[in-house]
Amino acid sequence: MMKKFFLMLCAVLALSSVARAAEEGPVWDRFPTHKVTDTAALQNGAKLFVNYCLNCHAASYMRYNRMRELDLSEEQIKANLMFATDKVGDTMKVAIDPVHAKEWFGATPPDLTVVARSRAAAGKGSGADYLYTYLRSYYRDDTKLTGWNNIVFPSVGMPHVLWELQGQRAAVFANEKDPHDPSRTHTVHKGYTQVTQGSMTSAEYDNAVADLVAFLTWMGEPQLNQRVRLGVWVLVFLGLFMVVAWRMNAAFWKDIK
Repeated sequence: MMKKFFLMLCAVLALSSVARAAEEGPVWDRFPTHKVTDTAALQNGAKLFVNYCLNCHAASYMRYNRMRELDLSEEQIKANLMFATDKVGDTMKVAIDPVHAKEWFGATPPDLTVVARSRAAAGKGSGADYLYTYLRSYYRDDTKLTGWNNIVFPSVGMPHVLWELQGQRAAVFANEKDPHDPSRTHTVHKGYTQVTQGSMTSAEYDNAVADLVAFLTWMGEPQLNQRVRLGVWVLVFLGLFMVVAWRMNAAFWKDIK
């Protein structure tokens, strides 16, 4: 009796894990993490952010002058990255009316200051992985009001703001039989076909998205790189201190047996 119960429990757990995997959606691509420490990539990401994202999405917990940490002078920030204010000490807010934004997109565009930290999911990847996959998963869908859809975020309200860079793509789907129930089928995403070319090649677009995600990641925790470097020195100090403490302990107790 216990054996049957155990087998039934295993079967239920296996089926539930399969169901969860099906509901979780596509696997996230891995974001190239070295971009977060690449100053040139972060600068390019900042440029992409203010030109393509800051029109609707605010970063109201980040000040423009914080970008001096990316080796940018205040003059460079004012000349190239400030379009919504004249004060370099202001936060990165937008002038869009939240009521109008909700009417146009179905929801108020979220603040992006900590978006890379908030989108992490256990078993799938970091928030940077999510954003990197999401921004590369748009496709044309005439059934949607915006004319766009997304594999990672189905029925997304935000249109593809980077389409001029990537071009327009159509998604390819296929019906496949459920391996656990041959009488049922489910739709599987098989890839994309290019409808129109963008101003960038596929590799160039992926690199640009990686730069943008790197900036979003940095913006969520500007002190991340400094904290990591400091953490290394702290671990080195603790390692050396452990050796000293171990030798001192041996010296104190050597005559006590």
